Amino acid sequence: MGLNETPSANRIHIGFFGKRNSGKSSLVNAVTGQDLAVVSDVKGTTTDPVYKSMELLPLGPVMIIDTPGIDDEGALGELRVRKSRQVLNKTDVAVLVIDSICGKTKEDEELIALLIEKKINYIIAYNKADMLEQEPPETDNAILVSAKTGHNIEALKERIAALAVTEEPKRKIVGDLINPSDFVVLVTPIDKAAPKGRLILPQQQTIRDILDADAVAIVVKESELSETLENLGKKPKLVITDSQVFAKVSADTPQDIFFTSFSILFARYKGNLEIAVKGARALESLQDGDTVLISEGCTHHRQCDDIGTVKLPRWIKDYTHKQLNFKFTSGTEFPDDLSEYKLILHCGGCMLNEREMKYRQKCALDQHVPITNYGILISYMQGILERSIAMFPHIDGN
Repeated sequence: MGLNETPSANRIHIGFFGKRNSGKSSLVNAVTGQDLAVVSDVKGTTTDPVYKSMELLPLGPVMIIDTPGIDDEGALGELRVRKSRQVLNKTDVAVLVIDSICGKTKEDEELIALLIEKKINYIIAYNKADMLEQEPPETDNAILVSAKTGHNIEALKERIAALAVTEEPKRKIVGDLINPSDFVVLVTPIDKAAPKGRLILPQQQTIRDILDADAVAIVVKESELSETLENLGKKPKLVITDSQVFAKVSADTPQDIFFTSFSILFARYKGNLEIAVKGARALESLQDGDTVLISEGCTHHRQCDDIGTVKLPRWIKDYTHKQLNFKFTSGTEFPDDLSEYKLILHCGGCMLNEREMKYRQKCALDQHVPITNYGILISYMQGILERSIAMFPHIDGN
């Protein structure tokens, strides 16, 4: 990903939902002006959610999601329906596509109820208007369209844009913690797990946020930190580290310099830092036979010493001295039923939008399962959590 490309987590997520053959995919193509989705008269052509990052005027950067039919049948169909419903957890604006000839059905009503329950802004697009003899009156949250002729497509885009507008102030990753001309040192290990030729997304986003605050970003490997701090000629306001080298960076950073990690900053950015700090303390209550869920928001090639599936289970077992079970999920997969887990350990969520992260957090809280993230748990196990959150005095985690 280039540094000038909007990360998917920061894009407005627009999900298209509806029954099979309602014309969802055709409408997605009409709205985007691209052949993003496969179109067919055969029911159930869309078998998995299809994601596409793009610029959509008048909104700007968006993530368009075409989903399988909400009325799919059979065992495989049930799986597809479940995937469609999972998409709701990251959807900022939902477009419910209904065949205007057939009208609203039980499945449509159930989805509307779910949208209302999840507080998702939505609009109903009655498709195939070109086949109607007489146009029914439109309502505040419904519009008559035709993917075939283009009728009302521009109006639909305007309505989606209006629903996507939010008055909430945009959070900063680190920009509100620093002043212009401050030095911020970022420690980024470069090993076999690091992507070739680029930095990982949290590092990119943090650097951009520092530059937007008119501060100075200094990027080093962990082996260069001590010498860099000695030679700077000015005390940095903050040192930010990758969680995997927490202990070394903490030891090399003088106590009078604020110190934290990318994952802690992103927990704050996503609005769940305090809950994650409390969740880390649940490590002390784990017993033999307990199951820990380790969940990542993205899918990537696993290295032989992968942080999520190898290192963290090893570190947790070494810390607790308990015989624990570990289960793993990645990408859009996240269990609805969390009752078998005593602790949920999540990645920093840089690839998930705020709605998705809040949904996962709420699932855990509603089912009374502690939830934390990689960096916070690592700093807790290494005895440096309090130092890592010292610059957030309202966070105590007790």
